[in-house]
Amino acid sequence: MNKIALFCLSVLTPALLPAPLLAHPHIFVDTGLRLEVDAAGRLQAVEVTWAYDDFYSLLIFEDLMLDSDFDGALTADELARLQGFDLNWSPGFEGDLYAMAGEETLTLGPPQHLSTEVADGIITTRHRRSVRAPEAAAGDETGVPAGGVTLRPYDPTYYTAYDVSRGVEVTGPCTALTRAPDLDQAYTLVEELLYSMPSSQAEDAYPEVGAAFATTVMLDCDA
Repeated sequence: MNKIALFCLSVLTPALLPAPLLAHPHIFVDTGLRLEVDAAGRLQAVEVTWAYDDFYSLLIFEDLMLDSDFDGALTADELARLQGFDLNWSPGFEGDLYAMAGEETLTLGPPQHLSTEVADGIITTRHRRSVRAPEAAAGDETGVPAGGVTLRPYDPTYYTAYDVSRGVEVTGPCTALTRAPDLDQAYTLVEELLYSMPSSQAEDAYPEVGAAFATTVMLDCDA
């Protein structure tokens, strides 16, 4: 389970939810991507926007003892305490963003905090991650040829659902093509995997189906 989800485990009640999807997902994130492509057509970095649903935002406020007047806004001191709350990643956590160049998995650098905002009770954060070829050593030139690179934001466990509703922006000489997931196929996969295991195991051993629900973003640099 990824680091983002840890705040709200104690208050969720999976037993009250329908068995087929058994409390998944719990967290909903409106996502935006800004892909930094330089003049030479190399993808240098990805800027990620996460806007959390109002219920999860409320849970974060409660966990960090923020918004004591319940007006959905934070003071400057409270906002400073909130900054970076979702970037304290556990070892091995990939940041719920996966980048490929053909069959090759690209390396995304650690997150750099850009901003944290709260409006109408919704927490929105932005962070930036550099992009490297997997064989690149520390100190090597960053970036990879952007043409054909694909990116998919998703949580493998589908505890968190990422909807690329905030769009994709590309700087530089490329465009982004977006392909939505086949939800019928994804839900069929969930049912097949869940019904193949004892119901008592369904929550603790929930199958890793997040990729089936992921939006795919591909960079086209033919122009």
